[in-house]
Amino acid sequence: MISGKSARVLKVWLPEDKAFWQEQGKAIATLNLWISIPALFLAFAVWQLWSVVAVSLPSLGFRYSTNQLFWLAAAPALSGATLRIFYSFMVPIFGGRLWTTASTASLLVPAIGIGFAVQDPDTPYSTMLALALLCGLGGGNFSSSMSNISFFFPKERKGSALGLNAGLGNLGVSSVQFLTPLVVTMGIFGVLGGDPQTIVNKAGQTQQVWTQNAAFIWVPFIALASFAAWVGMNDIASAKASFAEQSVIFRRKHNWLMCWLYLGTVVSFIGYAAGFPLLIKSEFPDVNALQYAWLGPLVGALSRPFGGWLADKMGGAVVTLWNFVVMAGAVVGVLAFLPHGGSGNFAGFLSMFLVLFVTTGIGNGSTFRMIPVIFLTERQREAVGKGPQAEAQAVRDGAREAAAVLGFSAAMGAYGGFFIPKSYGTSISLTGSAEGALYLFLVFYVTCILVTWWFYARKNAPMPC
Repeated sequence: MISGKSARVLKVWLPEDKAFWQEQGKAIATLNLWISIPALFLAFAVWQLWSVVAVSLPSLGFRYSTNQLFWLAAAPALSGATLRIFYSFMVPIFGGRLWTTASTASLLVPAIGIGFAVQDPDTPYSTMLALALLCGLGGGNFSSSMSNISFFFPKERKGSALGLNAGLGNLGVSSVQFLTPLVVTMGIFGVLGGDPQTIVNKAGQTQQVWTQNAAFIWVPFIALASFAAWVGMNDIASAKASFAEQSVIFRRKHNWLMCWLYLGTVVSFIGYAAGFPLLIKSEFPDVNALQYAWLGPLVGALSRPFGGWLADKMGGAVVTLWNFVVMAGAVVGVLAFLPHGGSGNFAGFLSMFLVLFVTTGIGNGSTFRMIPVIFLTERQREAVGKGPQAEAQAVRDGAREAAAVLGFSAAMGAYGGFFIPKSYGTSISLTGSAEGALYLFLVFYVTCILVTWWFYARKNAPMPC
């Protein structure tokens, strides 16, 4: 049994046992969840720093092209997605407590580095690009965080728990976009924060700003979250596994199918969030992009726990299917409101994008509910008639595989955070508009609808979930 709630390693962990769950499991799982959420919040904030910092660089005297600015916004997603591949397997190897502490503390490197770099307009572009790639450390944290939390909760609560972890963690995206315009106007850190920069605002007036605060503001909170993870979180002994044991997921068909579907949700949330400010500025140059850009990630993050809860109640496949239908319709709406040789309709454009962000959140929650159910069901089917020991092992194997797939699918999906901003940049430079990129996204959503319906949502689907 567990020797007190503060035990660092949980020798016995049986979340599917209702008596165990009520007596001690629920309290421990909840504590780990509520430490994980702020750590993930900070990871997303650091990951998306460049979505707001890149917009401000020209006014600070940095002479970068539009395509270079889109590269800075897209680079964290590229490195974050790559790191997620490795982070997917780290919790069973090192333990959730140690890995959460170390991965959260690593966010100090890009946060401090960016704070110093933006103070000097002569900072080489290569340095800025390196710092943008280091922000991918925040993106990598998502895979390990979701993998870790999935071990703590029983099957019927995984959707809600993972939805809360991801949804409230994703608020870091909207928070960085909302808070940055406020904190850069104040010398919060005094002499420790460096000198202000002088810019000319849209009214033609000179103004002092502390752009470094966009990064420095997160430093004390990162240190606090790292400490909280070290003293308050737990490792689960039964979750331990080598990479070789986890690599079985690469032979599972449903791993690749769920990567494709998750790509359709997280590609949209991270990619749209990273590219939204620059897209607004490009398509509607008279609009203050930072005044509106934070709204999308906010509604997307808040809808994510709802997506997990709804999937727990109605089934993940049904929610995911209809969610992709709405996403496709919203892209058609965005295309209709873009400028077509005229001024366009910004109110309609923003409304359709907010619908897109809401559906990305719901889809994130519902697909993450599907994954644990799929892999637990698949392993239990194989163990039918083989005795209690085989059935118990099936539950452990299903949980371990589901955790690895949660992380790995998040890694594959995160590449969308790179391709969406880059697609915008490429489409704009080739055609003068983002329409080409949006048509590509529409086709992709149609493929997601077909995959969800055929494998998971139709009558007599091979794996209803």
